[in-house]
Amino acid sequence: MGTIEQAATIERLIGPSVSAAGYDLVRVRFMGVGGRTLQVMVERRDRRPITVDDCADVSVIVSALLEVEDPVPGSYMLEVSSPGIDRPLVRPDDFARFAGFEARLETARPVEGRRRFRGRLKGIEGDVVRLDCDGEQASVPYAAIHDASLVMTDDLIEAARREAEAAVLSES
Repeated sequence: MGTIEQAATIERLIGPSVSAAGYDLVRVRFMGVGGRTLQVMVERRDRRPITVDDCADVSVIVSALLEVEDPVPGSYMLEVSSPGIDRPLVRPDDFARFAGFEARLETARPVEGRRRFRGRLKGIEGDVVRLDCDGEQASVPYAAIHDASLVMTDDLIEAARREAEAAVLSES
Protein backbone atom coordinates (compact mmCIF):
# COMPACT_ATOMS: atom_id res chain seq x y z
CA MET A 1 0.00 0.00 0.00
CA GLY A 2 1.42 3.41 -1.03
CA THR A 3 1.65 6.39 1.28
CA ILE A 4 -1.45 8.05 -0.22
CA GLU A 5 -3.51 4.94 0.43
CA GLN A 6 -1.99 4.58 3.91
CA ALA A 7 -2.88 8.19 4.71
CA ALA A 8 -6.47 7.63 3.55
CA THR A 9 -6.69 4.47 5.68
CA ILE A 10 -5.35 6.35 8.70
CA GLU A 11 -7.77 9.22 8.11
CA ARG A 12 -10.71 6.79 8.13
CA LEU A 13 -9.33 5.12 11.25
CA ILE A 14 -8.69 8.23 13.36
CA GLY A 15 -11.38 10.56 11.97
CA PRO A 16 -14.28 9.52 14.21
CA SER A 17 -12.24 9.72 17.43
CA VAL A 18 -10.62 13.03 16.51
CA SER A 19 -14.07 14.41 15.63
CA ALA A 20 -15.57 13.15 18.89
CA ALA A 21 -12.83 15.05 20.75
CA GLY A 22 -13.95 18.33 19.10
CA TYR A 23 -11.50 18.60 16.20
CA ASP A 24 -11.76 18.47 12.42
CA LEU A 25 -9.11 16.63 10.43
CA VAL A 26 -7.65 18.99 7.87
CA ARG A 27 -5.12 16.64 6.33
CA VAL A 28 -3.32 13.36 6.95
CA ARG A 29 -0.19 12.70 4.92
CA PHE A 30 3.24 11.17 4.98
CA MET A 31 6.11 13.57 4.39
CA GLY A 32 9.82 14.05 4.85
CA VAL A 33 12.72 11.89 3.79
CA GLY A 34 11.39 8.46 2.92
CA GLY A 35 7.86 9.49 3.93
CA ARG A 36 8.47 8.43 7.52
CA THR A 37 6.77 11.41 9.18
CA LEU A 38 3.01 11.09 9.55
CA GLN A 39 1.52 14.58 9.63
CA VAL A 40 -1.95 14.89 11.15
CA MET A 41 -3.26 18.43 10.72
CA VAL A 42 -6.28 19.42 12.81
CA GLU A 43 -8.35 22.45 13.70
CA ARG A 44 -10.74 22.97 16.56
CA ARG A 45 -14.36 22.56 15.60
CA ASP A 46 -15.19 25.77 17.50
CA ARG A 47 -12.58 27.52 15.27
CA ARG A 48 -10.56 28.78 18.23
CA PRO A 49 -6.79 28.77 17.68
CA ILE A 50 -5.04 25.43 18.18
CA THR A 51 -2.81 25.25 21.25
CA VAL A 52 0.10 22.99 22.11
CA ASP A 53 -2.24 21.22 24.55
CA ASP A 54 -4.70 20.58 21.71
CA CYS A 55 -1.93 19.01 19.63
CA ALA A 56 -0.87 16.88 22.61
CA ASP A 57 -4.47 15.72 23.18
CA VAL A 58 -4.88 14.74 19.53
CA SER A 59 -1.48 13.05 19.57
CA VAL A 60 -2.56 10.83 22.49
CA ILE A 61 -5.78 9.86 20.66
CA VAL A 62 -4.03 9.16 17.35
CA SER A 63 -1.11 7.29 18.93
CA ALA A 64 -3.44 4.96 20.82
CA LEU A 65 -5.47 4.16 17.70
CA LEU A 66 -2.39 3.61 15.55
CA GLU A 67 -0.79 1.39 18.16
CA VAL A 68 -3.84 -0.87 18.31
CA GLU A 69 -4.55 -1.01 14.55
CA ASP A 70 -0.89 -0.78 13.40
CA PRO A 71 -1.64 0.43 9.84
CA VAL A 72 1.93 1.63 9.22
CA PRO A 73 4.68 -0.96 8.92
CA GLY A 74 8.00 -0.03 10.48
CA SER A 75 8.84 3.07 12.42
CA TYR A 76 7.57 6.57 11.74
CA MET A 77 7.28 9.88 13.49
CA LEU A 78 3.87 11.36 14.35
CA GLU A 79 3.48 15.11 13.93
CA VAL A 80 0.22 16.77 15.01
CA SER A 81 -0.15 20.39 13.97
CA SER A 82 -2.56 23.18 13.16
CA PRO A 83 -3.14 24.19 9.54
CA GLY A 84 -1.66 27.64 10.17
CA ILE A 85 -2.81 30.91 8.67
CA ASP A 86 -1.77 30.01 5.11
CA ARG A 87 -3.52 26.69 5.46
CA PRO A 88 -3.98 24.04 2.82
CA LEU A 89 -7.36 23.93 1.11
CA VAL A 90 -8.28 20.26 0.86
CA ARG A 91 -12.07 19.92 0.93
CA PRO A 92 -14.73 21.58 -1.23
CA ASP A 93 -16.05 23.42 1.86
CA ASP A 94 -12.63 25.06 2.31
CA PHE A 95 -13.03 26.89 -1.01
CA ALA A 96 -16.40 28.28 0.11
CA ARG A 97 -15.27 29.06 3.67
CA PHE A 98 -12.25 31.06 2.52
CA ALA A 99 -13.90 32.85 -0.43
CA GLY A 100 -12.55 36.38 -0.66
CA PHE A 101 -8.99 35.42 0.27
CA GLU A 102 -6.06 34.91 -2.05
CA ALA A 103 -5.19 31.31 -2.85
CA ARG A 104 -2.64 29.33 -4.83
CA LEU A 105 -3.82 26.24 -6.73
CA GLU A 106 -1.89 23.66 -8.69
CA THR A 107 -3.61 21.13 -10.89
CA ALA A 108 -2.54 17.61 -11.80
CA ARG A 109 -3.20 18.34 -15.49
CA PRO A 110 -3.51 21.59 -17.45
CA VAL A 111 -6.78 23.49 -17.03
CA GLU A 112 -7.44 26.44 -19.32
CA GLY A 113 -3.91 25.88 -20.64
CA ARG A 114 -2.11 26.09 -17.31
CA ARG A 115 -1.41 24.16 -14.12
CA ARG A 116 -0.79 26.98 -11.62
CA PHE A 117 -3.34 29.55 -10.53
CA ARG A 118 -3.12 32.38 -8.02
CA GLY A 119 -6.00 34.69 -7.28
CA ARG A 120 -8.86 35.69 -5.03
CA LEU A 121 -11.17 32.79 -4.27
CA LYS A 122 -14.73 33.38 -5.44
CA GLY A 123 -15.95 30.12 -3.92
CA ILE A 124 -17.04 26.81 -5.37
CA GLU A 125 -20.06 26.16 -7.57
CA GLY A 126 -20.91 22.50 -7.83
CA ASP A 127 -17.53 20.90 -8.47
CA VAL A 128 -15.79 23.97 -9.92
CA VAL A 129 -13.58 26.34 -7.92
CA ARG A 130 -13.82 29.94 -9.09
CA LEU A 131 -10.95 32.45 -8.84
CA ASP A 132 -10.30 36.01 -9.90
CA CYS A 133 -6.70 36.04 -11.16
CA ASP A 134 -5.97 39.77 -11.55
CA GLY A 135 -9.25 40.42 -13.34
CA GLU A 136 -9.20 37.18 -15.32
CA GLN A 137 -11.82 34.70 -14.16
CA ALA A 138 -10.65 31.11 -13.79
CA SER A 139 -12.78 28.00 -13.35
CA VAL A 140 -10.87 25.02 -12.00
CA PRO A 141 -12.53 21.63 -11.55
CA TYR A 142 -12.13 20.55 -7.93
CA ALA A 143 -11.14 17.03 -9.05
CA ALA A 144 -8.20 18.48 -11.04
CA ILE A 145 -6.67 20.27 -8.02
CA HIS A 146 -3.48 18.60 -6.84
CA ASP A 147 -2.46 21.17 -4.23
CA ALA A 148 -4.09 24.34 -2.90
CA SER A 149 -3.46 26.73 -0.04
CA LEU A 150 -4.21 30.23 1.14
CA VAL A 151 -1.59 32.87 0.42
CA MET A 152 -0.26 34.89 3.36
CA THR A 153 -1.58 38.41 2.84
CA ASP A 154 -2.36 41.35 5.11
CA ASP A 155 -6.10 40.58 4.70
CA LEU A 156 -5.60 36.99 5.82
CA ILE A 157 -3.46 37.99 8.80
CA GLU A 158 -6.04 40.58 9.86
CA ALA A 159 -8.89 38.06 9.56
CA ALA A 160 -6.95 35.54 11.67
CA ARG A 161 -6.26 38.22 14.28
CA ARG A 162 -9.96 39.16 14.46
CA GLU A 163 -10.96 35.48 14.71
CA ALA A 164 -8.49 34.90 17.56
CA GLU A 165 -9.71 38.02 19.41
CA ALA A 166 -13.33 36.92 19.01
CA ALA A 167 -12.44 33.49 20.43
CA VAL A 168 -10.76 35.07 23.45
CA LEU A 169 -13.73 37.39 24.06
CA SER A 170 -16.19 34.49 23.85
CA GLU A 171 -14.20 32.68 26.56
CA SER A 172 -14.59 35.64 28.93
